[in-house]
Amino acid sequence: MKSILTNLAKQQIRQTAKYIRREFGIKTSQEFIQKVYQTRCLIEEHPNIGSVEPLLAERTVMHRSCVVNRLNKMVYRIKDDNIIEIVAFWDVRRDPGMLANQV
Repeated sequence: MKSILTNLAKQQIRQTAKYIRREFGIKTSQEFIQKVYQTRCLIEEHPNIGSVEPLLAERTVMHRSCVVNRLNKMVYRIKDDNIIEIVAFWDVRRDPGMLANQV
């Protein structure tokens, strides 16, 4: 399957990478971007690998999430048989209710 990122997901990944670069250096930021890419590829190969996202369980379209690292997860939904839409990139330390309202 092919995956696409929403503008919100792109923005959240960029912000996280900038923060990591500023606080921990270029190498750590590059490792983070690599991990995001690996997770995206994993989701493309195995779309149902992520668990159903409990914060979005009441929505009509099922949302799944896949852990990128211990602080971040990628939230996605399967649009049709060929497209996975990555809708958000969440920092799990933030308020869950606020995060659910973004998607």
